[in-house]
Amino acid sequence: MMAVESDKVTADVIEVSEFPHVAQRYRVYVVPKTVINETIELEGVRPEPAMVGAVEAAARSPNA
Repeated sequence: MMAVESDKVTADVIEVSEFPHVAQRYRVYVVPKTVINETIELEGVRPEPAMVGAVEAAARSPNA
């Protein structure tokens, strides 16, 4: 997990059945769902290179 490898990355895991308002806010229909910096959303299991690429893209975003 990237959050373990870098202090610049944090991660939260949320059980959406216990927090339905979070599921509704992020439109969770498939798990896992990954949201990066509120700008990039990935649904389902993704290979590591795809996850790293998404984090890198979020870091390059002007909103980062």
